[in-house]
Amino acid sequence: MSIFDKIDRIKPAYDVTYKIVMFVCKLLLVADIAITSFAVVGRYVSFIPDPAWSEEVVLTLMSYMAVLSAALAIRRGAHIRMTALDRYLPKGLVKFLDILADICVLILALIMIVVGWSYASGIGSKGFYVSMPWLSRFWLYFPVPLAGVAMLIFEIEALYNHIKSICVKEAK
Repeated sequence: MSIFDKIDRIKPAYDVTYKIVMFVCKLLLVADIAITSFAVVGRYVSFIPDPAWSEEVVLTLMSYMAVLSAALAIRRGAHIRMTALDRYLPKGLVKFLDILADICVLILALIMIVVGWSYASGIGSKGFYVSMPWLSRFWLYFPVPLAGVAMLIFEIEALYNHIKSICVKEAK
């Protein structure tokens, strides 16, 4: 049994992680739509109150969705990338550039975790939402390190898949 066969056994863990992050994004979208709809109806229907907190909560939920969905795009390979010249470059160079891009995104994920956590626990813990003074702004900054963790997990898988594609083809 090769090293790749042993490592491939953890693929279900990546699948579960992807499904969990996707489910969280779906819940956030539903909550976003429900809160926004309630706020809009509250502005035009007199007997329904327009909650003061709706705008801040919707923006916070959107920040979670934006960064988590970007992490999901890593796994699917759905990020915008420059591939127009790939057919003119040697295949080895294209694979090298893919791995280099993976390493750069992996470094970005680590920076997001470290700096994002620093901001969330530092600046975020000192402030409060204007319309909800009982809620810390930690939750506004927390999506950055959270997405960094998701990006790290999915980028490790992408990097592994690129390395595996090189080694398996060379072995044949």
